Amino acid sequence: MERRSFLKSAGAGLAVGAAATPALAADLPTIKWRLASSFPKSLDTIYGAAEVVAKRVAEATGGKFQIQVFAAGEIVPGPGVCDAVKDGTVEMGHTCSYYFVGKDPTFAFDTAIPFGLNSRQQTAWMLQGGGLALMREFFREYNIYSIPTGNTGVQMGGWYRKEIKSLEDLAGLKMRIAGFAGQVMAKLGAVPQQIPGGDIYPALEKGTIDAAEWVGPYDDEKLGFNKVAKYYYYPGWWEGGPQITSYVNLKHWEALPKEYQSILESACLYAHSDMQAEYDAKNPAALKRLYAGGTQLRPFPKEVMEAAYKAAFELYEEVSGKNPKFKKIYDAWKKFREDQIMWFGVAEDRFDGFLQQVRAKK
Repeated sequence: MERRSFLKSAGAGLAVGAAATPALAADLPTIKWRLASSFPKSLDTIYGAAEVVAKRVAEATGGKFQIQVFAAGEIVPGPGVCDAVKDGTVEMGHTCSYYFVGKDPTFAFDTAIPFGLNSRQQTAWMLQGGGLALMREFFREYNIYSIPTGNTGVQMGGWYRKEIKSLEDLAGLKMRIAGFAGQVMAKLGAVPQQIPGGDIYPALEKGTIDAAEWVGPYDDEKLGFNKVAKYYYYPGWWEGGPQITSYVNLKHWEALPKEYQSILESACLYAHSDMQAEYDAKNPAALKRLYAGGTQLRPFPKEVMEAAYKAAFELYEEVSGKNPKFKKIYDAWKKFREDQIMWFGVAEDRFDGFLQQVRAKK
């Protein structure tokens, strides 16, 4: 139901943009919003999604509805986006909800939790599995209306100044890592650090941290992590399909004309799919360049993966016992996840696995 409503409004937005811009220009108000991003301008993929939204909204309304995008730090720092939207400092934000698990761990479900859903599964949960309704109910308490606006696909496991050969190598490791994953890494002996994207490189270069994760080859190459850390691990088991979300101040959302609401959701839905398409298109070439430049690719040892999996689900049970909001979403999410693992194992995994075998023989 949530997906049908979302797509219906998206379709209405496209129709309005294509056929009725003159009517909009005559009958609807001129509105100017500010959007605070959690990301630096240098990352054209993840930051750029907000610019895609703003451009499509302006075009569909004949310039009547304008959204000005500000990079992290221009109005508020990246970690301040949630409060800025909640308090009405800005009308809109573009961020990863798991940045705000310090407020409530329930935020994490809107982005990703360790050993959770891949990108397609996350979108399916949001648009067909009831996830969007659950998250919007949660976000109302923060005066926020949420709209999915991007996904990176499964991420890499980060950059390390030394090899990770066993669990012992994680002991005392200072690592920039966001969201719930930091708490899981802490259970394994690491020391998690929450550092905005633009500040990671100097921290890694100076040795303030020993390791850092961000997204994947395209963004990581742009940020230059390969220049200050040699070992590049995979997979990012904490981010199988992390969603990026637009936050809209609830009062501003409710005051927005219905036509503009439809157009905004339509633009966000387009940016949602466009972001992952861009990452999927650009990551392979970036990975080849990094490898050719001396980057050492390493899979996480099985011992580390198994210990992390165990620690993650222990953590979820612990939090569920203390936080009813988390438990409500976790119980529904967990059932959906189990069915998805079964289905993907039947067809998707076999198909992908066979193609990998063929490639390995070439």
